[in-house]
Amino acid sequence: MIELRRSPDAVHAAQECARHILIRLEDALAAGAPATLAISGGSSPHPMFQYFAQQDFAWEKVHVFWVDERAVPPGHEQSNFKWAWNLWLGPARVPESNVHRILTELPPEEAARRYVEEIRRFFALAPAELPRFEVVHLGMGPDAHTASLFPGSPFIEDRTHIAAALYSDPMKQWRVTLLPGVFEAARHTAVLVAGADKVPAMQAVLRGPYDPARYPAQLAAREGSGAVWFADESAAAGL
Repeated sequence: MIELRRSPDAVHAAQECARHILIRLEDALAAGAPATLAISGGSSPHPMFQYFAQQDFAWEKVHVFWVDERAVPPGHEQSNFKWAWNLWLGPARVPESNVHRILTELPPEEAARRYVEEIRRFFALAPAELPRFEVVHLGMGPDAHTASLFPGSPFIEDRTHIAAALYSDPMKQWRVTLLPGVFEAARHTAVLVAGADKVPAMQAVLRGPYDPARYPAQLAAREGSGAVWFADESAAAGL
């Protein structure tokens, strides 16, 4: 069974997720491993970012990447980078050299290509090798999408490539996203979900038959995935 940790509200769920991530990063640093974290966007992780900023942590030793990003400039209100920078990375003075954002001011395909190059260079990957992040943080939408992998996306079966540009029909927007093989290679996965609108998706993802083409968040819900799910009571109702 997947580990599900409940909290009374969205803020507490985000803080619990944050504490879990910090423990995993501390373990990596203690073992002399690279402390690499790939984060997701949306509003749910905002309290998590604020919690990070309040901690006395060795952020200069952590390298931050993005699970996905919308094809908007970095100062745009919809930019995942903007919110992470304003709420956490800037206040915590994370070195800019440790912040590996997706260059979405460029055309999506070029942004994806450069992001793949950045990841390959940082992890010193062989041609067919996938990166192994210490922690990947994911979220989930009401339609059970995760990252920018929406139901029916052909990329859900991609276990070869690192990242791709894709057009989201539901959102009418170009995005750049990491791909399933990267999620499956991660040492630790933390999934943060909040809100009553997520109840049907939570039921389907955690209790229904395995069908990631329909419920992409099930990529982080398989037995043996090592994922820990953090949810507020409204999202976890009935589980």
